[in-house]
Amino acid sequence: MQKKFIDLSVPMDSKAKEFSPPNITYQNHEQSVGRAAKAFGINPSDWPEGKAWAVELVTLTTHTGTHVDAPYHYWDKTGNARAKTIDELPLDWFYGNGVLLNFSWKRAGEEITKKDIVKELERINYTLQAGDIVLIRTDADKHFFKHGYTSIHPGMSAEATRYLIHCGIKVMGTDGYGWDVPFEIQGKKFRDTKDPTVLWAAHYVGKELEYCQIEKLANLNQLPKPIGFTVIAFPIKIAGASGGWVRAVALLKSDD
Repeated sequence: MQKKFIDLSVPMDSKAKEFSPPNITYQNHEQSVGRAAKAFGINPSDWPEGKAWAVELVTLTTHTGTHVDAPYHYWDKTGNARAKTIDELPLDWFYGNGVLLNFSWKRAGEEITKKDIVKELERINYTLQAGDIVLIRTDADKHFFKHGYTSIHPGMSAEATRYLIHCGIKVMGTDGYGWDVPFEIQGKKFRDTKDPTVLWAAHYVGKELEYCQIEKLANLNQLPKPIGFTVIAFPIKIAGASGGWVRAVALLKSDD
């Protein structure tokens, strides 16, 4: 069977308009000769053609670019148990049947509700199965290099997040900057109401129920069908970390 992959990840790029974009220092082949020669115990002039290796120094957070949030990101406990870090999560969570839910019609800052989820599942005529990986399409990734990127995505409500978990979903993802509505909208709600439960409400579902989410996915609009594809999204194994970068992909059947 011929395999067709769709890249579901944004690039690590210092030009991205993330809250914490990566800082990347590039060293070309000529620039690395001195360091390479020192490693080999030879003189820089001895290196063939005056060129060694290209290398990059990258400074970033574990939540830069396309990444997985571990339960530990949300809180130090899940229920009464210690929350798992990214290196402790089962690998089989991150390889499963994909389900695409299209909310690209939602306006920036709007919440995606449980009712929205149920209605979209009815539209695509699908019942969620335990182990499915649910992808939330907003098309916010098209603004990854534009000012205002962090503020233009619709976000998931706590109720909708809880509903997916109760359906047996351990991994869910969005092509938006974050899972909840944008920070400033949460902040305004708090200033208006003084209600702390409006802050990070969807993330904080993880205080009681174990799940994780993929943030800053890309190219969900390229998936030809809402079901019938496999998601592969293994996070980098970082000891004790609250998140890890991922090169998420969708594997399509040969006839798609």
